[in-house]
Amino acid sequence: MAKPLQINPLKLSQPMGALLAFLGIKNCMPLMHGAQGCASFSKVFFTRHFNDPISVQTTAVNDITAVVDGGDYSIGEAIKNITAKVTPDLVGLFTTGLTETKGDDIKGASLLLKEKQRIVYVHTPDFEGGLESGWQKSTTNIIDQLIVPQKEINSKKLLLLPNVNLTPIEVEKIKETIALFGLEVFALPDLSESLDGHLGEKQGALSSGGIEVSTIEALGDCGAVFTIGRSMESCGLKFLEKQPKAQHFHFDGISGLIDSDSFYGTLLKYTEMKTPPPSIVRWRKRLQDALLDTHFLIGSSTIIIADEGDKTYSITRAINEAGANVKYAILPTRNELGEKIGSEHTLIGDFEDVETHLEECEILISNFHGERIAHKHHKGIMLRGFPNFEAVGNTMKNDVLYEGSCYLLFELANLIRESREVH
Repeated sequence: MAKPLQINPLKLSQPMGALLAFLGIKNCMPLMHGAQGCASFSKVFFTRHFNDPISVQTTAVNDITAVVDGGDYSIGEAIKNITAKVTPDLVGLFTTGLTETKGDDIKGASLLLKEKQRIVYVHTPDFEGGLESGWQKSTTNIIDQLIVPQKEINSKKLLLLPNVNLTPIEVEKIKETIALFGLEVFALPDLSESLDGHLGEKQGALSSGGIEVSTIEALGDCGAVFTIGRSMESCGLKFLEKQPKAQHFHFDGISGLIDSDSFYGTLLKYTEMKTPPPSIVRWRKRLQDALLDTHFLIGSSTIIIADEGDKTYSITRAINEAGANVKYAILPTRNELGEKIGSEHTLIGDFEDVETHLEECEILISNFHGERIAHKHHKGIMLRGFPNFEAVGNTMKNDVLYEGSCYLLFELANLIRESREVH
């Protein structure tokens, strides 16, 4: 029987996923329609994780406006305050549980303000879904509300739709890899140019980088769209509504040898190239050797993973190839991947469930909130996902394709060895 409540939540909210998505657009101001505390929490959360300033504004709904305002007034005032100080190319308007419960008409409010400010709106109540669905819904609405349909396609132009779990460096590596095949690639949203840890000239009030609004509008002629992660498959289908002539290629994950082979095989087939670039061939051989080198350590360990669905799938697929026994996979929200994840047991749960099953396992793979539990039970922990408040360089963690999979396997194998020496 499912638990009626979460004791120590693993789940992050939809508005947090939406905030991240809008931060992947250049000169964008994310606008959270809700109480001030909701935006403050998200801002502090991501500032600590990325070690960079996070741009976000709020409509600051209070006990009075929550009763008498249908959203028009507070959204209008927020836009007025934003544009008095900066000139955003886009405002990303997204909701919270409070404003969704009272039924605010954010579409109507956006239409009333369209002459003053370009707005993309999205419904992201935090009483359903989670981080992945918040990012997915925002991406869907960005595609729907910004991309201008085109009659013809450019077969050399490719749209990449990454899931929220992909770090900025992973998005960058995927873009660079696709470019090696002679394609012009655009990521939407694109955190690789905004939250990648670069040192800017000054701290800006708007998102510091990402894909430009004008570039998004011109994506309608893309000849192909790649979706990475099951949560993003529907976004690719939304793009096909804008451009039916495009080809849609979906990948549940691109970590490990098998899934990376599938990714590169698709690129070879689409571009009609006979062989991949030499650097890719070299990294495939390195990954094969890494699987041999790490097999004895990883293959003798029992692992529990607690993370977002797409991230859990991707990591599990990669380490299973080295013989890992993933005994439990604990997800924060329901995921269509189900048994495909590759663990003995997959359940929707929280950190209480992690603690319940941790004694059966040697290594925990989870976010920063799992660290206390791992130390309490004298288990090793590999930090992945949101948040990671302790380590620096979160944006540089690379677990994808041949190269990133090597790093992932080496990190896990070394952790297992060190954990056994200590415990």
